Formats: sequence, C-alpha cells, structure tokens
Amino acid sequence: MKLESTPTRGRTLDHAAFVYDALEPFFLLGKQAEYDRRLVTLLSVSGSDRVLDLGCGTGVLTRMIADRLSPESGGVAVGIDAAAKMIAVARKKRAGAGCVFDVMAAESLSYEDASFDAVVSSLFFHHVQLDLKEKALSEAFRVLRPGGRLVIADMHVPTTRMGALVSHVSRWFFLQPQIAENTRGVLPGLIEAAGFAKPEIAAVYFGYIALFNTRKPEK
Repeated sequence: MKLESTPTRGRTLDHAAFVYDALEPFFLLGKQAEYDRRLVTLLSVSGSDRVLDLGCGTGVLTRMIADRLSPESGGVAVGIDAAAKMIAVARKKRAGAGCVFDVMAAESLSYEDASFDAVVSSLFFHHVQLDLKEKALSEAFRVLRPGGRLVIADMHVPTTRMGALVSHVSRWFFLQPQIAENTRGVLPGLIEAAGFAKPEIAAVYFGYIALFNTRKPEK
C-alpha cells in the first residue's frame, strides 16, 4: 500500500528523500557520526526504553538509537515524519526489530500519554512555524512519562560569525522564515512553556546548532 504524506503546515522534504542520505553528511561538514553519537549519549537510553524520534527523515538517528536497545526487553525506537517518501526510505533501509517508522506529524501524535521514555529531534524544529513548534513540544511532553528525557538539536542563536552567516543565508536561500524564529532564540522558552525543566545547552556545533537537554518533571 502506497504511503501518503500527512497534511501539515510545516515544511516537509518529500522532494529530497532519495538524496537525503548523501546530502546530510555534506551539510554537517563530515561530523554527522560525531553529532549523532552525542545525541544518543545525551539520551542515555537503556535496553527496555521506548524512544520517539520527531522528524526522523530517513531514520539514521533512529536506527542508531535502536542499536542501543533490546527488543526482547521491550525496547524500541520509533521514528516519525510527515513526509511519506522519507518514511518509505527509512523503512526500506533501516527498519527492523526494535526500529519502526510511522508517517505522522509531530504536532499531532497518535500515541498514548506517557508511552515513551525519551523523545529526540534533530534539525526538525527550524522547518515549522512558531505555533507548530509549540504544538509539537506539547505533544512531546504528553507522550513522555514523568522523568522522561527530551533532547533536541536545532538551529539557535549563532555563537560565531560563520554561524550567523550560514543561518542568515539559509533563511533567505531556502525561503524559511521559521529559521529566523530559531536564530532569535525561541526554542528554550518554548520548551519550558510546554512544561519541561529549563533546558541546558550541552553542545554547540558549527556556531549555530545547539543541543538542548531537559526532562519532563516527575510530578
């Protein structure tokens, strides 16, 4: 059965699905593996954890997380993306025991409350406008169990001149005003407003991509 993309007002990358794996390492300047490993380390997953990857693209990070889990103990990494072509590639190349992919918009998750131990997102939030950022974070909060971890890597306030230049050029070249929202520094406040603890910035890559680390309070 042919997969259909989920309607969303956010930008999807169906058109790039079949070249995404080749392009992403280029955009991450050869540091993709290091960058992904840092995200997985921050998640601190255990074998039985259920982990949700928002805006998973072709599933590289989802698969890396799944490799740290134990399907026999109930561990699973679930990747979601509104772009059906991305999910089709992810399923073909990376699905397996403990690693599944669903076509779904981050602002409207179909999962039950408190059904995941951790939520991760890499370079997704700069593709969606402010209200969808808010809704996606609210949904992430809802599906996380109390004490669950949230790790987000995305564009943030530039810390170097090169980071500022890349951010500015990207905003106009890709015609994405949502990037300007990120580079104004909205994400930390939105994360807290959704109910999470104040996020810490665990690392900054390339002068403009911040790794945010936080938790859903126990009570």
